[in-house]
Amino acid sequence: MEFVAQAKRLPFSVLKMRPIADVVRGKSVDYALSWLKIHRVQRALPFTKVIESAAANAHNLKTIEKKDLRIKEIRVDEGRTHRYYRPASRGRAATQRRRSCHISVILEQPKNVSQEV
Repeated sequence: MEFVAQAKRLPFSVLKMRPIADVVRGKSVDYALSWLKIHRVQRALPFTKVIESAAANAHNLKTIEKKDLRIKEIRVDEGRTHRYYRPASRGRAATQRRRSCHISVILEQPKNVSQEV
């Protein structure tokens, strides 16, 4: 069974978030959370929250512990782009873009772990 959690409109660029997602993709939840705790960057906090939320969904729905879960899929998609203008040289207006992103996490219980339901 799969357990899903999402975080939307995070104030970080997709290009800065995807390398973090690449590290934890396919790993166990315990390993991912411990790595994100050590990786002291502000961008790692949303990943921690989303993975813990999906693990809490698994615990509430099927009483599966964190140690028995694995990250099947983690995606970082592009969100809204807030465009605004700032003054530039010679009286022009330069377009500035503040990008955002969405994080989607799908956790699964591997087949070799016995299911206790």
